[in-house]
Parts: sequence; C-alpha cells; structure tokens
Amino acid sequence: MKTIVLFGASSAIAQAYIAHLNNQVTQYHIVCVSAAAHKAQYNNLNNITQLQSDYSKQSLNNVTTTLQNQQADLHQVIIFNGLLHNQQHMPEKKLEDINSDYFNQLLQVNALTPLLCLQSVLPLLTPKTHCTITALSARVGSINDNKLGGWYTYRASKAALNMLFKTAAVELARRAKNTKLILFHPGTTDTELSKPFQKNIPPNKLFTAAFVAQQLFELTNNNPNLELNGEPAYLDWQGITISW
Repeated sequence: MKTIVLFGASSAIAQAYIAHLNNQVTQYHIVCVSAAAHKAQYNNLNNITQLQSDYSKQSLNNVTTTLQNQQADLHQVIIFNGLLHNQQHMPEKKLEDINSDYFNQLLQVNALTPLLCLQSVLPLLTPKTHCTITALSARVGSINDNKLGGWYTYRASKAALNMLFKTAAVELARRAKNTKLILFHPGTTDTELSKPFQKNIPPNKLFTAAFVAQQLFELTNNNPNLELNGEPAYLDWQGITISW
C-alpha cells in the first residue's frame, strides 16, 4: 500500500484532506504528523498512523525512523504547517509595525519547518521513488505579484519557503529524479488562519476546507501538467501557475 505523509495534520485543510483520501477507491496508508494530541476518531482506522511531533530535529528523526521501520513506499507528502497571526501580532500595515519576535516565529513556522519536514523524508526517497512533496505557500509570497505592499513578515516567510523549495528541487533532480516539489496556494479558506480577514472576501472567493482539499488532491494526483524538470510547481487552487 502506498504511503501519504501529512505534516501539520491537525489543521482544518489537513483534516478535510484525510476525509477526502478515505473516500477514494484507492486506499492509502496515511501517516499524520502533528504537534497536537492524537485524534480519537482515527484510533480504530487501520490505515492511519498518528505521530506527535514538536518539529525539533530529534522529533523529526523519530518520524523518519518510524517511516523506515514501516518500509513506507511514499506516494505523497504534504506539509500543511503555517502561521499568519498570533495573539499579539497581526500582519503589518506599515514599517513601524515590524516586530522581531513575530518575524522570527513566522520564518520558523512557514519556512524552516517545512524544509525540516522535507529533510525528514529524504532517506525514504530514491531515484525510483515516484512522489510529490507539497507545501502550502501563498500568492503573497510571489515577488512579482506584490503590488499592494504590507504584510512584510508573512510575505517574507512565504517567499523564503518558495526559494527553499526551488533550491531543494535542484538537488532532488539529481538525488530523487522522480520526486516533484509543489508549492500550493489554497486561496482564502474558511479556517482560523483567515478569520480576521474574511469580512471583505466575496462569498464565492471564501472556500471551504473540503473544497480546497479536493482541489489539492486533484492537482497533486491527477495533474498531467506536472513536469519532472528540476523546478517546483507554484500553483494556485485552480492549477494556474503563479509568477515567482
């Protein structure tokens, strides 16, 4: 049975993705990695393994060891980890709003953590492994698309994520040539992350987690336009390429 690894598995989109996977004809072994406690509803499902991680080096090493012990045949890895705001800070509107603690936290969660997750599955990848590895990015991480300004820290963290995946794709083209990296912009999704910013979003542009999960599945599993070209795909929820 092919294995799908989901990091940040307690997020709303990840939970919707798990539900979508379990409705497919093809059965997958799903490994859910999360800082949160195990979900009780998955305890009796034989195809789901739950792993708790704080995303430290040692903790992710334990994830690697578990996957190796399971002899996991990777089909897909998705990294749902991400942060936009916390109780003290919202996205900046002006230069005076920049705060070093907020900046460092978002760079850690949005850029470094996904790279460490990618690092943790590297021992499972060989030149023969046919696998996609996807991280949730954002359109605001595009340098070319930045016409509005603001949101300094979030933009920087997603731009950093994009560069890290672009760099990793060059390396994986040599080491795991059948593995494709993908950066996915889900659009504005009705989750806690976007709650403070939903009032100005038209109803047809505010997506449910279930809809985003379905789009993510189609774009990463049934997408004839994904090329093994040493480049990450940078796609929005419609499958349209975003400019770097």
